[in-house]
Amino acid sequence: MQRSEEESFYVTCRAAYLSVFRSSLVNMTSKDQLCTVLQQAGRNPTQKALDKHWPPGTKKLNFDDFCEILKKEKPAESDELMRIFKKFDINCDGYISHDELSKVLTSTGEKMSSKEVDDIFTLADVNKDGKLDYAEFCRLFGSTLEQCQTAALEKLEADAKIKRQNFGNQLDSSPQSLESQPAPETHHRTQLDTTHRKESRSSSRPSSARSRRSSLSTAISMGTGGSKSGRLAEPISLQDWHHTLLKGCFYVEENGVIVSLQYRLHIPQTTSVYLTIQPLNLSQNPEKLSPWMCVDTALYVLTGNETKEDSNLVCFTELRDKERYVWRGELNAGSYLLLPFTTGCRLMKKARKTPTKTAQLLNRNQSGELELTKEFKAALSDIFDVIDLDGNGLLSLEEYNFFEQKTSGEKCDEDAWDVCKENFDTKKNELTRQGFMELNLMEANDREGDPVDLWLTLEAMGYNRSLEMVEACPFVIEVYCQDVEATQQPVQLDSGIKMLNSAVQRSITSKAEAKSLKGHESVLVYTYKGESRISSVIANKSNQKVTVHINNEQSKNCVSSRGMSVFAVEVPARTKMVCQHVMAVNSQQEWTYNCVESIIPSL
Repeated sequence: MQRSEEESFYVTCRAAYLSVFRSSLVNMTSKDQLCTVLQQAGRNPTQKALDKHWPPGTKKLNFDDFCEILKKEKPAESDELMRIFKKFDINCDGYISHDELSKVLTSTGEKMSSKEVDDIFTLADVNKDGKLDYAEFCRLFGSTLEQCQTAALEKLEADAKIKRQNFGNQLDSSPQSLESQPAPETHHRTQLDTTHRKESRSSSRPSSARSRRSSLSTAISMGTGGSKSGRLAEPISLQDWHHTLLKGCFYVEENGVIVSLQYRLHIPQTTSVYLTIQPLNLSQNPEKLSPWMCVDTALYVLTGNETKEDSNLVCFTELRDKERYVWRGELNAGSYLLLPFTTGCRLMKKARKTPTKTAQLLNRNQSGELELTKEFKAALSDIFDVIDLDGNGLLSLEEYNFFEQKTSGEKCDEDAWDVCKENFDTKKNELTRQGFMELNLMEANDREGDPVDLWLTLEAMGYNRSLEMVEACPFVIEVYCQDVEATQQPVQLDSGIKMLNSAVQRSITSKAEAKSLKGHESVLVYTYKGESRISSVIANKSNQKVTVHINNEQSKNCVSSRGMSVFAVEVPARTKMVCQHVMAVNSQQEWTYNCVESIIPSL
């Protein structure tokens, strides 16, 4: 069977990856490994490109990440190399002297060492006269790349067991034991595959994959997401209920994990409660909402404290009212943890947007003094709105420290805060919006106009170089209590990832029916259908680890939190873990979830 263009690309990806690693479930742990795998795929990455794909702080990348990088890296072509060499061929005779080439390669662009230049001449100085036969060098270059690709593909085709694994990667996680029930660490990764071309074509899976008997197929049709839920009406007298509000933000970290603040809710006596969470619109134009308003949100309510991983799940905002996700019920007197959640299906899609320009942050006026640009002020104003958690238009020391923790990892003590109050505009001992602007201008002056630190702050808050917030989604949580006034306060950034993942997992298994894979009764799949998403958990009750192949290719108008339509999940013995979350690409159109889970035989 002839492969489609997309499948051929992923076969190339796997062939290159498996020429270096034993499995596509193994992570790359160094920049050198990334370089090697890219070379096996026929790429010739520059150091600048490697630095871009492996920024400071990166500890590992997985197979899915590699596929996304490979899409961006153009194949190395000998013809392009020939054109470059010809620019230095002064005599147009097909040769370049050692001295001429050495001068160029060691002093311009991505500078090479003298030894690297000598190595080039060793390969292609066929006459040993100190001149490079660059046509021969380009031929050797192209031949070597082709041999690398061919060898990798041949290895993949020859190993039937590896070939059956197809493509995909294990989500970076610590699965939950079926015995002791510790919380999982399912990170909401990864980059999204934004090309959805599967609707108009039949499955291109190899026949060996389609004929597996140890499989389970689940098909669910979903309607459009623009209508209001009819199952939960807003209380008629809601305006008379006691109301508290706090803001927050989801941030996409360098490693793909999504983090946010967690909150403590205290209810003095048993009462009816109405909870909501939704993205926070920062747009000043009523006809154009902020681009992250389509990001899904949820709020999980747990008992216990932020240091306990086995806290009990009480409820979560399961129902939807346009952008709002809501829950209504009765809560007993006590203290609760509120854990915000997003699947990452849509937030990660925004994070991949490539900036078209680099914005200017600072200008100098006619007097030579530094000023913040209009665009930078607008971004700082939005950041102020995000970190002003209680929405009173002022920043307290606590609110400012959450900002400092996110951007620098440090905190401002009382003495430093007193200095801020003396030098910047404040009101009621809290920093105003103008004071926040003044603080950033002072930092720019301290660096003599160098914007490096300002960009680090912006990037930590989810902005790209065009001053677009693409790796963050602000949200607002509202709590209504019928009989009493509740108190709500932020706890700390990223304090309960394990508890959140455990809660998400439990919410799925408590609501969904378990189905076993044919021929593997000890491997169960829980598929939960929500108002706007479908989520699944795989439970492995056997005493051996299993690798489950996931195929979403027949789904329509869908995007998976895994970032790929085909991948593999490795589930250790006696554990269960979140497999994926799936949402509509276009929520105004109907969508179909069609997933086939299959056991991959052990190697």
